[in-house]
Amino acid sequence: MTEYDAVVVGAGPNGLAAAITLARTGRSVLVIEAKATIGGGARTAELTLPGFRHDICSAIHPLGLGSPFMASLPLARLGVAWIQPDLPLAHPLDDGTAIGLHRDFAATADSIGRDGGVWRALLQPLAANWEKLAPTLLGPHPFSPHLIALARFGIPGLLPANALPRLLFREERARALFAGLAAHSFLDFGQPFSSAFGLTLGMLGHAVGWPIPKGGSQSIVDGMARYLQELGGEIVCGWEVESLDELPKSRAVLLDVTPRQLLQLAGEKLPSSYRGRLEKYRYGPGVFKIDYALSAPVPWAASECRRAGTVHVGGTLGEIAASERATNRGQLSERPYVLVAQQSLCDDSRSPAGQHTLWAYCHVPHGSTADRTDAIEQQIEHFAPGFRETILARSTRNTRAIHAYNPNYIGGDINGGVQDIRQLWTRPLLRWPPYSTPLPGLFLCSSSTPPGGGVHGMCGFHAARTALLQSSLWQ
Repeated sequence: MTEYDAVVVGAGPNGLAAAITLARTGRSVLVIEAKATIGGGARTAELTLPGFRHDICSAIHPLGLGSPFMASLPLARLGVAWIQPDLPLAHPLDDGTAIGLHRDFAATADSIGRDGGVWRALLQPLAANWEKLAPTLLGPHPFSPHLIALARFGIPGLLPANALPRLLFREERARALFAGLAAHSFLDFGQPFSSAFGLTLGMLGHAVGWPIPKGGSQSIVDGMARYLQELGGEIVCGWEVESLDELPKSRAVLLDVTPRQLLQLAGEKLPSSYRGRLEKYRYGPGVFKIDYALSAPVPWAASECRRAGTVHVGGTLGEIAASERATNRGQLSERPYVLVAQQSLCDDSRSPAGQHTLWAYCHVPHGSTADRTDAIEQQIEHFAPGFRETILARSTRNTRAIHAYNPNYIGGDINGGVQDIRQLWTRPLLRWPPYSTPLPGLFLCSSSTPPGGGVHGMCGFHAARTALLQSSLWQ
């Protein structure tokens, strides 16, 4: 076709979600992807040795299962099979034990100890109300008709992550577990609202689990692409768009890109005042990523870690807070907080029989080119003596390589921009609706819009809904 109702640039989860939302209404849609394959932050590939399939970026998907948009897709029919690890999350401590975040509240409380009852009182009402809270937490504004449920979340969520666990919990076990969850925010723990990320991931662990997709994260976007094509949508790969002028004629254009790329694509077409505000958009810390091929499972000292799909390696609340504070100040932490995923423990399609994959990254300052291999391996070895002896091969990526892999990951920032209280519901800037631009028919649908990072498709869904509400486009 030479003319479409809508053209979407970028075939990551949000670009595909936008395309699907439009195609469901009967609109003709073309998706253009710069890389040779679709996927964005949800690709899977052999990065180390033959037969070892690694998730290049996203790996564990509580938001994939908890997202209202994803729940609306026939994912099972499209080949997406969710696997729930025996234990969603484990957090090892220096004494050789670990705290386990179980789906079951009683089991989690037993693992925590004295503060287990407080944990349950905090998280159980939130988990029970996930379906009521999801449209707000994964939406374009912080308002909800479910005021009591929102208050239960919002009041503690506004507190800094170094304050809330100290106020609520008497012992280090619960504090450390919460700190590992909150650190997914990439924020300094002294910032307001940093606790909200810990609450969200904690309630998701209990409400829907922390699942992995069988075969790799690529299966999610492959399923979405099949569904889009069933609806009549088209996808073209290997086309790197350099200007809006080269796009086919359409009524609407949706860009799964960050503000920096929007400036490059639209150029002087955007009003100078809008360009100036976009230029002030803030990008956050990056990641240093390692994928491993292992000869055996990681020899964790704590049994909980040997059953968990995800392991937070970082120690105490104080240690994790120090790591995140250093990163946000442009420094390298001596003992970085490390996120570890063990997909092959419950998905035998990831590696040859008897061998395993391991996925790990730590936070680093924006744009850092430092090699953090040794720091990551020292942290894992501290809680899993003998880990290095299991390594068959490794593949590493610093922030430069991460950015080259996905142009949306500016400086290694995998969340599409800082997600603090100043730049969450107001991303990319204070404007309503946040997905629109001053150019008629041009919309932003990336993680640089609410609700931000994660494989949930909600940024694309809301951007497409915004486009559909502008009736003048379709006349």
